[in-house]
Amino acid sequence: MIPYEGRVFRPPSEAYSLIIQVTIGCSHNKCTFCDMYKEKAFRIRKLEEIKNDFAIARRAYRHVERIFLADGDALMCQTEHMAEILRHIRATFPECERVTCYGSPASILVKKQEDLDLLHGLGLDMIYMGLESGSDEVLRRVNKGETADEIVSAGLMVKQAGMKLSVTCIAGLGSLELSEEHAIATANALSRMKPEYIGLLTLLFDLPTPLMEDWKAGRFYLMDPVEIAQETLTLLTHIDCEGSVFRANHASNYVNLAGTLNRDREAMCQKLRAALEGRVRFKNEAFRAR
Repeated sequence: MIPYEGRVFRPPSEAYSLIIQVTIGCSHNKCTFCDMYKEKAFRIRKLEEIKNDFAIARRAYRHVERIFLADGDALMCQTEHMAEILRHIRATFPECERVTCYGSPASILVKKQEDLDLLHGLGLDMIYMGLESGSDEVLRRVNKGETADEIVSAGLMVKQAGMKLSVTCIAGLGSLELSEEHAIATANALSRMKPEYIGLLTLLFDLPTPLMEDWKAGRFYLMDPVEIAQETLTLLTHIDCEGSVFRANHASNYVNLAGTLNRDREAMCQKLRAALEGRVRFKNEAFRAR
């Protein structure tokens, strides 16, 4: 059995991928809305440990098409460290068709463009990156660690390297006070990056976080389904991401949406309008989960 330290987090699209920890935890790990990786201190694993995990996987699986390099910030590895991992994957799993990982904006921005070019050339196909919001004020309040311009710059570096970019944002993160600013600024940031994939989650509280404590103390308002639907409608109205696959079908979402922008934008907006008019049901709270 392949060892794994702590809880496993991976994008929904990596459900059937081989998951190997390259780093432990998240290098930032200070976002006030996030309860992931809190039990782990960030570190980069040694190459011999990683290669041993791959050896176990090679003995266990005859065919591996996809590999996801965990944890929350695998791209924080030094370029040559990651390059050696990718070379090892090529040698050990020649049948592998896709290698992906999370990449924080900080882990991308500390690299040179030629570093990302090299990693793509060695087989790194896609980076999952969290935008969360295009509003600098929202990003500041949740302690994201970067501005919207910095996050957009990181996303454009990934695309320039030839890798696919998958970006997540969070409905309700600015609360009702900043809802419109959050929606419009997020749409603008996404429009500047034009990622191949966009994932819209909805803020919810499960395990303790600083933002959850603010909510319990009455310092943060958690938006209701109608308010979230209106915010999402505003986002979709302002977005211009021709060809981007848009998904808001996570368990956290009140209304499931799926389409390709800009082609399916109006159909998704119509579904949200139907929900606001009571013709489409919002997901029951009991079925919302991470």
